[in-house]
Amino acid sequence: MKVIYTDDLAEYKLNPKKVFKKNGNIETKFYNQELLKLHLELVKLQKWIIDNNKRLLIIFEGMDTGGKSSSIKSLNRFWNPREARSVALSKPNSKELGQWYFQRHLKQIPNAGEIVCFDRSWYNRAGIEPIFGFCTPEQHELFYNQVNDVEKMLVDDGVMIFKFYLNISHATQAKRIKDREDDPLKSWKLSDLDYKSHENYDKYVTYKEKMFEKSGTATAPWVQLDANDKKRARLNLIRFILSNINYENRNNDLIKGVDECIVDFYN
Repeated sequence: MKVIYTDDLAEYKLNPKKVFKKNGNIETKFYNQELLKLHLELVKLQKWIIDNNKRLLIIFEGMDTGGKSSSIKSLNRFWNPREARSVALSKPNSKELGQWYFQRHLKQIPNAGEIVCFDRSWYNRAGIEPIFGFCTPEQHELFYNQVNDVEKMLVDDGVMIFKFYLNISHATQAKRIKDREDDPLKSWKLSDLDYKSHENYDKYVTYKEKMFEKSGTATAPWVQLDANDKKRARLNLIRFILSNINYENRNNDLIKGVDECIVDFYN
């Protein structure tokens, strides 16, 4: 897996006003047009995965309100739901607390011909859990002693793994929390933990950097996306996945690279 950077689409250079708003965010019309083209490629990708009994695991981590769930929805909009799942595990029950930490997650690993998206993952133990005291320091360090071996075993067995971290600024997070407060259709997303996470933003940054350093490997690298503009982040996320899997009938001109202003790579 490698980053293939580009100066972005030729259209960006020829007519930037058609692509970007004055604040640098992607224009909605351009985003919708580009996303539709990429969805066609995603459908081709899923067909190739099903026909060839491949297994694809996409891990989404990031700041609270970073857009993990909406990014997953954007990915799987036109996928066959029988062969694509989104997994968002609740907090472990008393039985699961007595198990090996990775056990309940590994039950969700994709079967042959299947795509699975993790809306948060075993990397809870890298950030959220130590910040809020949900694990001991010893459990946190044990996680790092094991995670790279676990992921290597999965990759060696044929599972394709992508790990994305959606990063946003403290100010963007505050705005999105306020938006959720004001929108009754989004208010269910809010919890006390969201406010506490916002208060502990700097701690999240510290643990994120440790996570990149200790678990960004050549086997399973981290891809950090600047998600302050959700639309721009989604386009680059999809391009990154498509450009790193050699599926049949791939449109290389469409997925030729990612925007280096948005994507950072850690391995």
